[in-house]
Amino acid sequence: MAQTELPVELADEIRRRVFEVKGFMKVTQTLRRGGNLFRVSLRPVEIRGEKKFQGEMTDTENGNRPMIKNFSVEAAHDGLEEMIAQTGTRELHLITASGDLHVRVTRKGKVLVSRSGKLQREVQDALPNDRVKDTPLTRFDSVVLLQTLGIMNGDGKIIPSMRGKYDQVNSFLAVLDPIADGLDEKRLNIVDCGRAYLTLALCAYLMQVKGLDVRVCGIDRRADVIATARKLTERLDMTEPVSFVEGDIDSSQLPFEPDMVVSLHACDTATDEAIARAVEWKCRHILCAPCCQHELHKSIKDSGPMAALLHHGILRERLADLLTDTFRAQLLRVLGFRVNVQEFVSQEATARNILLKAEYAVKPGQWKAVAEYLELRDFWQVTPWLETRLREKLERYLKPQE
Repeated sequence: MAQTELPVELADEIRRRVFEVKGFMKVTQTLRRGGNLFRVSLRPVEIRGEKKFQGEMTDTENGNRPMIKNFSVEAAHDGLEEMIAQTGTRELHLITASGDLHVRVTRKGKVLVSRSGKLQREVQDALPNDRVKDTPLTRFDSVVLLQTLGIMNGDGKIIPSMRGKYDQVNSFLAVLDPIADGLDEKRLNIVDCGRAYLTLALCAYLMQVKGLDVRVCGIDRRADVIATARKLTERLDMTEPVSFVEGDIDSSQLPFEPDMVVSLHACDTATDEAIARAVEWKCRHILCAPCCQHELHKSIKDSGPMAALLHHGILRERLADLLTDTFRAQLLRVLGFRVNVQEFVSQEATARNILLKAEYAVKPGQWKAVAEYLELRDFWQVTPWLETRLREKLERYLKPQE
């Protein structure tokens, strides 16, 4: 038996659950060959009263255009045997009404198996045609990933206390779709200023769904967070594309030159530091979902026409949040980025649902961006922390237009 072949008992279980046990819904296998992602699935259908099986094949080399074909039962047996006989790194996800079977074969030939009991019965009752809601985490077999991250339990259900995190990761990944589709090259180097949830999820999604050559480096100053993240990466066999660095983003040495910086809920000026480093690294893309904003809150003066607004703590706090994100967006515009400020997830998932999406795309120093920034800054008589941090890069542009 080759190193990466499935054990005989496991292969027999797959055959039995597909053809002999009632409630089979779908089997999908994903593998990478020659830098391309290949996905094939098989599911039962009824055509003119006759039982058949529908196969769907997707190959990134052919632009992710699915090829669909209906098979007789006999041909479906042959197709399943071809899936089972594949070797090398791959993932297989078998869905039945009574539960899931997930198989992952690593580069070293280790076969990782997990099973769930009741998830798919609920899916079958709720959704026709065996199709779940199309979200990034349902476009690939994410069961093991979510269970390892502690977002999903052993029965394949999202843990109630982690529903917000699940929705945030899903929404953040959705923002990546147009970026990944618009890349000139099928490669992307990403720095993530946060915990392992997003780091591992975005790497898995971009590799398995978008077929990209991805490297991701997570940065955190806390040794315990980094240690945990590295253990999770080892369990998922993702140590090659994913690395973690302990330290501050302003001084950390990276294993590559980044194309993108992402930051999910870094507190206060940590978001500004992530933006500043992305600018200094000459990244093309920046994705930041800010968290708390304290620095500007303390420096706004309690005088002038806005004094009445500033008397109220909650209003002052919200005003500081809006101003801080506005200053960030404007400074990025001054530096040559196209910026979109949007809600990336519902408020039920998190109240901190503002996302700054920036792409370096125009000539820096556009007069309108400069004028709007200076007018806003001078009206409030403040100097945003990000301006101070990037003073050397900004000073040539932040001059009133004559």
